[in-house]
Order: sequence, then structure tokens, then C-alpha cells
Amino acid sequence: MSASETAHPLRDPAAKVRENAHAPYSNFKVGAAIRAKSGTVYVGCNVENVAYPEGTCAEAGAIAAMVAAGEKELIEAYVIADCPSPVPPCGGCRQKLKEFGATDVAVTLATTDGVEFKTTIGDLLPGAFDAGHMERS
Repeated sequence: MSASETAHPLRDPAAKVRENAHAPYSNFKVGAAIRAKSGTVYVGCNVENVAYPEGTCAEAGAIAAMVAAGEKELIEAYVIADCPSPVPPCGGCRQKLKEFGATDVAVTLATTDGVEFKTTIGDLLPGAFDAGHMERS
């Protein structure tokens, strides 16, 4: 079997969109691909802004594309960056993933060198805040 036959199916879309990242300040490009419940794959890349807090993360971009297409549930996620170890989502993106995916949804974190770490949304964000916490509101 060739490497492409064994590669994670979301790796190529995430790696390709990573190249479109707008990261002129950090030069740290990140790509993300998510599979929605329908099976459709949505991608996103980080988009920096000179006013750093105003940028967006790759995961947020992929989720926004999914929601813009009318979908609200993700069943798998893949995040890739050129770094020494698999890139973890920031805290905000962990919460965003939880908003649209169940705790057992698989998340693969990867490097451009091919190192992958498999985890779940629940492992990335234990004790997550969710709508159940607002039942008395």
C-alpha cells in the first residue's frame, strides 16, 4: 500500500487549504478540515490581522464554512501545521468544536512531516461548558 492509500482522508484537504493561510506576522500556517454529518468536508485556514486578536483560526474557518452551508454537526476533524509536534487547537477552538460535535468525535492533530495524534473533542475539552448549564436561564 502506498502512503496515499493509508493517509487520513482529511489530511489532503487540510494540508492544501493550509497553503492559503494568511500568516504574514507569525508565518505559522494552519489548515483544518472537518467532515459534517452529511459527509461533506469543509476546510479553513488561519487568517491573521495586524491587530492580533482580530484574526481567525483554521478550525473556526472550517466550522464557519460548514454553518454557512447550512450544516450544524461535525463528525470528524483534522488540524495540521508545520511544527515539531501535532498542533493542538486553542481553547476557543476547542469550545467551537464542542459546540458542533459530540464529545466522542475524533480529532486528528498533525504535523506537515506526517506525525499524527488522535484524540476526541471530549479529551481536548473535559468539563466543557454547554447549553445544559443555562437551563435555569
